[in-house]
Amino acid sequence: QVQLVESGGGLVQAGGSLNLSCAASGDTFSRYAMGWFRQPPGKEREFVAAISRGGGITNYADSVKGRLTIARENAKNTVNLQMNTLKPEDTAIYYCAANPSTYYSRTYYNTPSYTSWGQGTQVTVSS
Repeated sequence: QVQLVESGGGLVQAGGSLNLSCAASGDTFSRYAMGWFRQPPGKEREFVAAISRGGGITNYADSVKGRLTIARENAKNTVNLQMNTLKPEDTAIYYCAANPSTYYSRTYYNTPSYTSWGQGTQVTVSS
């Protein structure tokens, strides 16, 4: 299994930007599709964005399309989430996760398909 550590969260004003980073170790990073999920206060964890093993396919939740961008660097074992034009409703704990399934298109949005999770990083957007 791969171990994941997120960084880059913090407090930002509405309209601002943050870049979250996730560093992987312990297994071959390119074997995993990667995803970002978030858990807003008092709510269930939800899908945010995902990227295929080679980085050629990305998918986003409708609520973040056009504002958030996921990217990976397999040579550096990292996946990032660039967050622009942030809104107060983006406030949540953000989690990086690894998905070993070969069926990316069927599983990228599905929480149980992700077998490794980071500890999370808090993002707070003030109005």
